[in-house]
Amino acid sequence: VRLVESGGGLVQPGGSLRLSCKASGIAFRVNSMAWYRQAPGKQRELVARISPSSGTNYTDSVLGRFTISRDNAKNTVSLQMNNLKPEDTAVYYCAAGWLPSANQFQYWGQGTQVTVSS
Repeated sequence: VRLVESGGGLVQPGGSLRLSCKASGIAFRVNSMAWYRQAPGKQRELVARISPSSGTNYTDSVLGRFTISRDNAKNTVSLQMNNLKPEDTAVYYCAAGWLPSANQFQYWGQGTQVTVSS
C-alpha cells in the first residue's frame, strides 16, 4: 500500500490550500480515508475522515473551513482548507485501512507540511 500526499506549502492567514492523497495497492473504494495532522510538540490528531459512502466527520476546530472529499475513479482523497489560521500549521498525513480491532488506521503517507504565517 502506498499513500502519496501533495499540495502542502506556505500560505498567509486567511488563505487556502488543497491537499491530495493518491492511494495505490489498496481497495480504495471500500476503505475509509482520513487526514491527520501533527504540530510540533503535539500529538497527532484526526482532522477529517470520509467513509466509503462519503460520509464525513471533522474535528471541531476545522468545521466550516475544511472539506474532505474522495474520487474513487482516481483513488484520491482531498482536503480543501479555507480560511487557514496559524494554528493549522502542522504536518498533514493521509491515512487508510481502518482496523476496528486496533481502533486505528494501518497505512500512512509520508506527510506534507502546511505552514500558515504572514
